[in-house]
Amino acid sequence: MIWVYRLLFPFMLVAMAPRYLLRMRRRGGYGGAFWHRLGAPPWMAPRAPGTRRVWLQAVSVGEVLAVEPILRALASEGIEVVLTTTTSTGYRVAADRRLPFTGLAYFPIDWMPFSAPAWRRIAPDLAVVAEGERWPEHLRQAAVRGVPVLCINGRISDRSFRRLRRFPSVASFVFRGITRLLASSGEDAARFRTLGYPSDRLAVTGNIKLDVEIPRLGAGDLSGLRRALGLPPGSLVLLGSSTWPGEEAALLDALLRARSQGIACSLLLVPRHAERRPEIERLLKATGLSFHLRSQGPAPGEVDVAIGDTTGELRLLTQVSDVVFVGKSLAPHTEGQTPVEAAILGKPVLMGPGMGNFRSIARDLLGRGAARAVADAADLGAQAAVLLLDPAQREAMAAAAARWHAENGGAVQRTLEAIREELAKPPRPNQSRDASLSYGGRPA
Repeated sequence: MIWVYRLLFPFMLVAMAPRYLLRMRRRGGYGGAFWHRLGAPPWMAPRAPGTRRVWLQAVSVGEVLAVEPILRALASEGIEVVLTTTTSTGYRVAADRRLPFTGLAYFPIDWMPFSAPAWRRIAPDLAVVAEGERWPEHLRQAAVRGVPVLCINGRISDRSFRRLRRFPSVASFVFRGITRLLASSGEDAARFRTLGYPSDRLAVTGNIKLDVEIPRLGAGDLSGLRRALGLPPGSLVLLGSSTWPGEEAALLDALLRARSQGIACSLLLVPRHAERRPEIERLLKATGLSFHLRSQGPAPGEVDVAIGDTTGELRLLTQVSDVVFVGKSLAPHTEGQTPVEAAILGKPVLMGPGMGNFRSIARDLLGRGAARAVADAADLGAQAAVLLLDPAQREAMAAAAARWHAENGGAVQRTLEAIREELAKPPRPNQSRDASLSYGGRPA
């Protein structure tokens, strides 16, 4: 089936190119290293004898932040890590945080003419992919070189699960190249088994995002951040965390509803994609509310709505909030963004019905009373007003979130143990370790 994929991929690439090129232009940051996409990551010095190298693929900001403790632990043990990301925001965060990687690059386009050269240059002993990364050519290039592939924090969305169940041959093709799969939850593991992934190569290690350590701001820094955002002192703050189209309007309605009930509150919007700022500006101008974009520097005065249109600051901005709504969860959106950081920081969480990518975490938080579900935009306004009016309910939800976090740690250490085990194994038999060899004698 790999040859079918290779033959069809150029047509899929041409069909999708206009959409993705437009997105890349809006998001920015891709031009300086675009050749990485074409299979030419930065040159890396040859490894010292006995040194092991891991190729770690993390899609965007959330995954980069989640794998940071793993990357630092491996580097401290003398293991080289080449980190690749898919998005410019993930790449920028990785560079800005000065992570101890041997190389940083964009993930190559998953077509043989681009993937094979990247594999020859990086030449890892182990490939690690995070969460839902299952690129067929990437996995095939690993297989012909005898390089094991470890999927960490593995999850499968509701949509992907439905599709793959209908096409078992496609599911087999997609998962065949993964040597070992570490599921982020028991529910995800059950889904992988249903799709035919072997139980003896599957383990539940937990969600590495739950092990994150978030530096807390002191009172002075919090006050300074509020001033910089333009949030009035003493005002309660409703946060829209990683919002998607349609949700900003729902949150504006929630703000107006709360104020109509006499609640002194402001709104902080952090869109999932900062390039949507013109769209959000147009929406806000139509309301007559005052607003300020964080990307323009400190606010000159107090505003009704602050917009966190910067990259990698969600954990920081969440700390000034009193109630958090998790984005991409109101219809028509169905996948949800992560509620983890807000819960770790002890913030009461509201989420819509569409939390497919975080179903287990969402169910856990709801069951423990650390989060509440909202059915639609009107319900969001009602529930937000209830929580903003009642500090006792907010404190109870924060305490429940703290207990949940304390009981769900350890995934990073379990993941590191699995990586060490794979690196300690001898090369897989009957597979080429020479990157110049190929499938069936043909060039890779």
